[in-house]
Amino acid sequence: MARENAGPAVALSFVAAGIACALAALCYAEFASTVPVAGSAYTFSYATIGELPAWIIGWDLMLELALGAATVAVGWSGYATILLDEMGLHLPASLVGEQAAFNVPAMLIVLAVTTLLVLGVKVSSRVNAVIVAVKIAVVLLVIVAGLFFVKSAHYHPFVPRATATPEAHGGRAPLIQVLFGYTPSTYGWAGVFAGAAIVFFAFIGFDVVATAAEETKRPKRDLPIGIIASLLVCTALYVAVSLVVTGMRDYRHLSVDAPLAQAFRDVGHPAFATVVSIGALAGLTTVVLILILGQSRVFFAMSRDGLLPPWLAKVHPRYGTPYRITIVIGVVVALIAGLVPLSALAELVNIGTLFAFAVVAIGVVVLRHTHPDLPRSFRVPASPILPFLAVVACGYLMLNLPVATWLRFVAWMVIGFAVYFLYGRAHSRVGRAEVTGD
Repeated sequence: MARENAGPAVALSFVAAGIACALAALCYAEFASTVPVAGSAYTFSYATIGELPAWIIGWDLMLELALGAATVAVGWSGYATILLDEMGLHLPASLVGEQAAFNVPAMLIVLAVTTLLVLGVKVSSRVNAVIVAVKIAVVLLVIVAGLFFVKSAHYHPFVPRATATPEAHGGRAPLIQVLFGYTPSTYGWAGVFAGAAIVFFAFIGFDVVATAAEETKRPKRDLPIGIIASLLVCTALYVAVSLVVTGMRDYRHLSVDAPLAQAFRDVGHPAFATVVSIGALAGLTTVVLILILGQSRVFFAMSRDGLLPPWLAKVHPRYGTPYRITIVIGVVVALIAGLVPLSALAELVNIGTLFAFAVVAIGVVVLRHTHPDLPRSFRVPASPILPFLAVVACGYLMLNLPVATWLRFVAWMVIGFAVYFLYGRAHSRVGRAEVTGD
């Protein structure tokens, strides 16, 4: 995003995306402390605005969670390939990378993570804690070590002058430009907000805290802390890293594939680059784990409600995990990661996530009116103003996504409606109650 959209002001892109997430995070925190059950935004929607909207949001969450996990697994494969190349182990192009016919490393990491999740949240959380410690150490290394190579000249201009880009017409043009007649451009403030709509991908996952509410010891207290604190820490680290890296190298010369590692190579420190690649692998591993965890809990809740086949909601007698749905999701994600190039679909993950956030913000306001007496250990301040701002912020970032992404999103939601009316409506608890007259 620094190289192609925002220049050094990519740091402001992260701030803008972080603000939009923070508004949504407050809404998630209220819901999670009020309705501490598995399913996150799906369950919140079911409790506030009904079954059909809940199905829509559950279907939409597949874009964030399952597709996001597959996309990140492909990225994991790319960093693994770089490390193996540095060690002198060169895998054939048909087996690694986004364009591989059969991306073996991407599939292996998904299956390994799925195995951990089947063994239980306690086991996977311990592994996750170790990996998170490693990746945060690497991020801090990038910030501290990179400061010694920062040149102030690289920050000028901090917000590069807007440049017309005629090639952005058509499906690649942001919807906001098409609707309001803006001249397609990169850089400038339009580039900053277009960048925010893309770097938003880096924030997906904080809402997954709410999907595991039933497996949390003190959900009413711990979920709001986990949701808001994780978001604040990530935003601070993202901004710091982006400022350091754009200070180390002119934004026009940054690598697109591995900007952090390549920046250290360019300043003559390849050893740091190797450490950064290891940190990237650690970071992406935890993202795959968290997204598959979230997807399995959403589908678990939907199966329990009858919107998906109930046999998927079976809990393992020993490990206490929804092992069937976890295995099914893991296999599907592994196949997608192994067989499908996903670079064009990363934006689809963003639009699905933003839509989910907007629905949660609306749900907070609805629940305040329909169930004002429910106990809430955390309440969104200045409601309904902040939830309204969350919807506006998410909507604005969605408008900055390309027209082609919107068309794919609409097509996905049409498929979701078809599945609901052909299966979900007749088999759900609400549908069965209507048939029996209960």
